[in-house]
This record gives sequence, C-alpha cells and structure tokens, in this order.
Amino acid sequence: MKKHIPNTITCCNLISGCIATYFAFKGEYSTALTFIIVGAIFDFFDGFAARLLKVSSPIGKELDSLADVITFGFAPAAFIFSKLGFYFTAESGELLVHVPCLAFLVAAFSALRLAKFNLDERQTMGFIGLPTPANALFWATLIVTLPASLSAEPWLPYALIGGIFISCYLLVSEIPMFALKFKSFGWKHNELRYVFILLSAVLIAILGLAAFVTIIPLYIIVSVINNKFSKQ
Repeated sequence: MKKHIPNTITCCNLISGCIATYFAFKGEYSTALTFIIVGAIFDFFDGFAARLLKVSSPIGKELDSLADVITFGFAPAAFIFSKLGFYFTAESGELLVHVPCLAFLVAAFSALRLAKFNLDERQTMGFIGLPTPANALFWATLIVTLPASLSAEPWLPYALIGGIFISCYLLVSEIPMFALKFKSFGWKHNELRYVFILLSAVLIAILGLAAFVTIIPLYIIVSVINNKFSKQ
C-alpha cells in the first residue's frame, strides 16, 4: 500500500496544475496561482515521501516529470496566453490575433527542460538551466501582481513576448544554478543557500507575492556570479 503514496501525491500535483490552468484561461489569476503553489507543495512532498518510505521507482520519476509539465509548464503558459489575449484581439487582425499562442513555447521548453533533467547525471545537487517551478512562479506572480497602470502601457505585451523567449532560453540553457538541497544543515558549504533563503524571506515579508518577480531573477544572477567565483 505504501508504495502508492508518493505517486498519489504526484497525481495531486498534476490535478493542481490542471485546476491552475483552468483558472488561468478564465483570467482568474490569483486562484490559478494558488493552485500552482499547492502543486509545488505536492511536488516537494512526493519525493520526500518516496525517500522516507524507501519506495522510489522509475515510474515515480517519470510521473513526476509529467505532472511538472502541467503544473510548471502548461499552467504558466496559460497565464501568459490569457494575458496576451487582452492585447491581441480579433480587432488586431488575422495574423496578430494568434500572437498569444507564442505563450505555449513556455510549455514546450519546460517539457524539454524536464526531459533533459531526467537524463542529466550532472543535476544531482544542482540544476543546469532554470528549474520549471521557478519559471512558473515568476510568470504567475508577475501577472497576478502586475499593476493596472503598467498593464495599460502599450509596450507591455511586447515585453511579455520578449520575456517568453528569454524564459525559453533559460529553461534549456547550460547555466549551472544552485539548488536548495542540503547534504547537511551546517553553515559550511551551505552559506549561499542560507543567505539566499534569508534574503528571499526578507523580500517576501516586504513585498508579499510580488517578491518572486525579484527573487527568481536574483536567483539566476546569484547562480551566475557563484559559477564565476567557483571556477577561480
């Protein structure tokens, strides 16, 4: 019986992603974000449960990636598609009305990133490329917390489109990024993780959900700087 517990939790992640996608397409972004966060919690605990119960399996690994494609790939793509749909309507013309479909590149590149992760033995204690949960949280919180005054700016949809391409590049890039995984909980060898967690907590306390719009780019920048110094 216990061998089914991790996969059940993973399926809860997948269902959360489906619900998040549904609400994102409806334009109910706050509710959609809630279910992405719920999915992220399930995503953390499925692996934790598998290790705790000692029931890790190949099917669990594959199911986890399939669930992540929905929750952290397709759901954020639905956010972007829905948001771009406000700017590119039928009145925009036969060609421009399809521009929001560019959002689904995020889903495709998230799938590629997860496929690479499953086969890449270098990613045991860190990541190569931007993790899909981080990318999903960035897009979801960006759209949820976007001020109405900024949404009215004519350049915003083009900035979102530019963001799509940057996001896709980062997902499958060869940039090493640190993970919040601990072999031990001592300060030594975990300095970067503890400082980043503390800084993130401060930003969340000050900015609330909007903090993730800053935390994710900060995570990328810190990873790049850390890589540069670690090679010296």
